[in-house]
Formats: sequence, structure tokens, C-alpha cells
Amino acid sequence: MINKKYRFLWPLVIGVILALGILIGGKLDFSDNPERLFSANSNKDKLNRLIDYIDHEYVDEVNTDSIVDVTVNNILEKLDPHSVYIPKENMAEVTENMKGDFVGIGVSFYMYRDTITVVRAVEDGPSYGKGILPGDRILMAGEDTLYGPEVTNTSVVERLKGLEGSRVHLLMYRKSTDETFPLVIQRGRVPIKSVDAHYMLNDELGYIRANRFAETTFEEFKDALDDLLDEGASKLVLDLRDNPGGYLGIAEEMADEFLPDDKLILFTKNKKGKIDNTYATSKGDFEDRQVYVLINERSASASEIIAGALQDNDLGTIVGRRSFGKGLVQREMQLGDGSAVRLTISRYYTPTGRSIQRDYKNGSRDYYKEFTQRFHNGELTSVDSIKVADSLKFTTPKGKVVYGGGGIIPDVFVPIDSKEETIKALENLVSRFAFEHLEDDRLRYSDYDKNSFVTDFKVDDILFENFISFAQRTPRVRELNLQYYDLETQIKLYIKAALAEQLYDPHTMAKIQSGQDAMIQKVLELEADWEGKQ
Repeated sequence: MINKKYRFLWPLVIGVILALGILIGGKLDFSDNPERLFSANSNKDKLNRLIDYIDHEYVDEVNTDSIVDVTVNNILEKLDPHSVYIPKENMAEVTENMKGDFVGIGVSFYMYRDTITVVRAVEDGPSYGKGILPGDRILMAGEDTLYGPEVTNTSVVERLKGLEGSRVHLLMYRKSTDETFPLVIQRGRVPIKSVDAHYMLNDELGYIRANRFAETTFEEFKDALDDLLDEGASKLVLDLRDNPGGYLGIAEEMADEFLPDDKLILFTKNKKGKIDNTYATSKGDFEDRQVYVLINERSASASEIIAGALQDNDLGTIVGRRSFGKGLVQREMQLGDGSAVRLTISRYYTPTGRSIQRDYKNGSRDYYKEFTQRFHNGELTSVDSIKVADSLKFTTPKGKVVYGGGGIIPDVFVPIDSKEETIKALENLVSRFAFEHLEDDRLRYSDYDKNSFVTDFKVDDILFENFISFAQRTPRVRELNLQYYDLETQIKLYIKAALAEQLYDPHTMAKIQSGQDAMIQKVLELEADWEGKQ
């Protein structure tokens, strides 16, 4: 008799046994008939034998790997929405993204008229400072031709990647001087930045934006923070909007930067009830200073750990909208064939003891549908529309009431800006337009440096009209029937920001965008109110 308490584990056991069974399937005896196949075997034997029987006897050719993938996915769907299977063909990309770098030459590019055209060399990558300029074409890599209608982004990346330390001989073309020239680049580590912008908002207030919590995120964060401290920052805005999370340990390290010694950051609890507490140490460089954390409905997991740790310890100010609501911790397990499972192994709780995990008892489809309901029930435009349960009420040491059960509710609410969200949805299109505009008229910007561009350059009506024509040639955008002139101010600002990114760097782009960023403007209002009360 199976103990009901442990019955929910059987799908997981089956999945693990199944993966192992595929590895040793070649050694099994295929002489069994169907009656024996389903006679007195356990569940794990049934699945192992079924896969092998299909592989050996089924009338048509079947990809048994795909059957296994479907089976594993079905098993995990019965657990929780965040236990996931990563097929082997996706593992390299996932690993690179979380590791924070990959091996290549380090350029960002667009395919322009069937030719690779460099947007810019990646900062701190192998090509940075090696003579590659924005607008340069890469015609060949070794013996491989990199232009023509058959060349795709994927094939280009594959040809430019290689072993670390290996050399690639490039043939370049520079439009501005109409010259072709060779260039040798030694492949190396190309950073995938997770801290993609930092700058000073004013003389005292620094700004850092993190897009995920990868292996390199804390190191990137510290470098950015050190830069801002050198520039005189005594207060900080930490932007975690749209940040889906990542490594738990990285979030703990970042929270430690703000919390005094021995303050509880979070605790985790596994299925056996074992509790692990994580406390702040003496390493923090930004303790006892004002910090604002920006969150929105797409801030999840590790982002919520930081927001919750500060909020529950009565430190800093959380600004924005209710976060996603993910309070589960996953661990990755390799399955031996290049694939892996990320399995939920514990729940985490904020210092007051609240779980911010949303309910998922009705399955993943209902779980994500409930999340999208936030867009329809008004809670993105009014804090009064956020539904809370008194049974999930908690109190911080200074008496502030906070709630569990579905994300972090900010201290200061900022409603969603429909115009801003529309423009953000067009961000890739605006970037492409800026790229093609620079291809036609790069010399127009040769007299600007970074600072003069921020303060003096304005997107004129001709450039704005050119963007409308460009957008209207894109079927997906044309179907939206956008009222461009109602969005003129926002579009012009995003065009300027996109030009700044391609001419200079992402920090300059973010600084320009902040001029119409509702959450950042709210922080500046809070700062002004605080100054006025002194």
C-alpha cells in the first residue's frame, strides 16, 4: 500500500527512471510479448518497456527522444508551474544566459541588405578597442562567406563562435571610406550583461538596472555601485522591473549590500520542514543609505527576495506595482543526455514569515491566466483594486502591514502608463529604425559627444515622419492602427534613446529614457518631498 502522503512523488520517480531507462534500453530483451509487457511490472517498468517496445516494434519510425520529452514535460506539469524540463538543444543557450558570457568575437549586429553590419563592439569583449566601428560590414570569417540571401543570424553566430583563444580572420568593409581590409580577432569571453545600465540621476541619486540574476550579476552590480559611489552617490535606485529572477545566492548577496549585520534576508523550508535562515553580513557597502527598489508585474523570484527583504526590515522604499508572486526555489539536475530538469525543492519566505507565492493548485494554465487577469481587474491602474487576504497579513518590526499570497505590494504605487507600454512594445522596431537611419546619415552625429547628445540633440519632425513611414511598412505594426501623433513625445524620446545606444552605450540610452519614466519621476518626486521636509 502506497502511503498517500508520498503518492505525489511517483510522477517524479517515474520521470527519473524513464530517463535512465532510455540510456540502457539497448540492453533490454525485446522478446517480451504485449501481455507480459503489461502484466506484473511496476509503473516504472511499464514506462521503460513501453518506450523500448515502441522503438523496437512500432510499424513506423518514431523519434523516441520526443516521446521522452513529452512524458517528462507531462510529469512536471503535475507538480508546479516552475518545475521545468530543459531539452538538450536548449541547454547551451540557457547555460550561457545564466553563466553571463559565451565565447565569440563580441559584436552586436543586424543583417542589413543581406550583409552583417556591426551595431557596435560589445564592451569588454574580444573586439572592443580592436578597430571595429559601428557600420562596418563583416564579409568573411576565414573561408566562410557571411553575406548573401542564404545567410541567417543563427549561421553567422555559429561561424563567429569557436574555441576560446582561437583566431578568426575577418574580411571587413567600411562604407564611410569605401575600403576593404583584413582583421584578426582572438575569440574570447563575451559578457552577457545582466546589469545593463547605471548612471547618476542627480548629484546624490544613483541608478542601477539589473535584468536578471546570473552568475556574474553581483560582480557587475558591485562594479556599477563603485562607479556611482565615486561619482558621489549617497542614495540609490535599484531597478528590478521585468527581472524574472535567477540564482538565489546572487539575490542574497545583493540584499546583503543594503541590510545591516545579522538582519534576516529570507528563510527557506523544504518538504521535510527543514528551515535554512540567511542573514546579512558585515560586507555591505550601502548599509544605512536610502535605496528605492523599482518593481512591476514582471518582477519575479530573486527580484522579490530583495524587495521583500528590504520591505520586511523597514528599509528603503519599494516603488511600482505588485510583483509576479514566485516564492519557490528550484535546483537543476542533469539527466545524462544533455538535458536537465529544474525541480522545485523548497519555498522561500520573507523575514516576516510571508510566502509571496501565488496559488497554483488548479494547474499551470490557470496560474498564468490568473496573472493576466491583473491587466483586466484594474489593479495595474489603481492600488485599491489589489485583492489581499487578512489571513495573510504580516507586520514588520516598525508596525507596517504587509501581505503574502501573491507578490510584493509596493510601498508607493505607480499606475501603468498605457502610452509607455505601447512604446516599449515597439522598442525593437525603434532600434531597427535608428540603425537604418544611421546607415544613411551617420555623419550627422559626428559633432556630438555623449553629453552634448543628451542635452542638445532633438528628434525633429522629419525624423519622426520617417519613423511613421518605416513602421507602416511593417505588417505586424500596421495592423495595430497606432495613433502616432498621440504618441509623438514618447516616440521621439525612444528614437533618441535608440540612437544613443548605438552611438554610445546602453547607459546613455537609459538616462534619456528616464526623462519620461513614470516610476523614476515618482522617485524624484519623493526625493523632492523629503528634501522639502528637512
